[in-house]
Amino acid sequence: MKEFFRRRKTSFTTGGQPESNQVPDDMWVKCSACRELVYKKELNDGLKVCPKCGHHMRMSAHEWLWLLDVGSFSETDAHLLPTDPLGFVSLDESYAEKLAKAQQRTGMPDAVIAGVGTINGGRLAMAVGDFAFMGSSMGSVYGEKMSRAAERAADLGIPLLTINTSGGARQQEGVIALMQMAKVTMALTRLAEAGQPHIALMVDPCYGGVTASYPSVADVIIAEPGANIGFAGKRLIEQIMRQKLPSGFQTAEFMLDHGMIDMVAERGQLRDIIGRLIRLYNVRPEPMEPLMASAGAYLNGRA
Repeated sequence: MKEFFRRRKTSFTTGGQPESNQVPDDMWVKCSACRELVYKKELNDGLKVCPKCGHHMRMSAHEWLWLLDVGSFSETDAHLLPTDPLGFVSLDESYAEKLAKAQQRTGMPDAVIAGVGTINGGRLAMAVGDFAFMGSSMGSVYGEKMSRAAERAADLGIPLLTINTSGGARQQEGVIALMQMAKVTMALTRLAEAGQPHIALMVDPCYGGVTASYPSVADVIIAEPGANIGFAGKRLIEQIMRQKLPSGFQTAEFMLDHGMIDMVAERGQLRDIIGRLIRLYNVRPEPMEPLMASAGAYLNGRA
């Protein structure tokens, strides 16, 4: 079908010269789930959810900003750049070369963008991972941006939304990368002390040290349908245990059934759900003392 649309069509310009027209190659996208071709504009209009099977395709960090009110996002900590503390070199290329390629390909300095914005007028801090940048692996800059986002939310007295996708810790940074799990989790204690919620959204795929740390202790944990969530991969676990795992193991639905997350929500519903959560958490209960005094007076009157 795609080859049919690639056929050259000949038209004529005003000068009478033939002109060759060809349908661009990037007009169609093949869904990785149902293998059907989807018109790219239709796919983008539907937030990259396949209109034929409902598969939620991956989105870049910048594409996730659709959740916020238009023009409300203000990026923070964009100046933070990763370094090569170990001088790591693999068989094919150095870590510095991999970083440069990822930065050129994605236009991002590292795997996370962070900032402050609003959803339906409700202010919040936000940090988003991008799997296209080295599998959104958790390195020093990743952890620093997440930590600063949590501390900024605490200082401003606003909720924190994290959108999490990752393959795990960034091995090229060694123990420095592993320390980020504890650092981000500790930063979130300041947010809890400020009485503000951490809402974590897990999207496909979410593995390794990210899943094992801060998203799993959020106040509200949401996942997209079919998202793969876990620590180690399914094949690795099967090899170690030498037994077959249940069908649907490590999917968002499996996690929901086993109490690991709070909700599975379609992508198109997320803006309303998160906006509602922000409003609910911002409702301050009445002080207990006046309520108890009025209750006591009522009971004494009845007595």
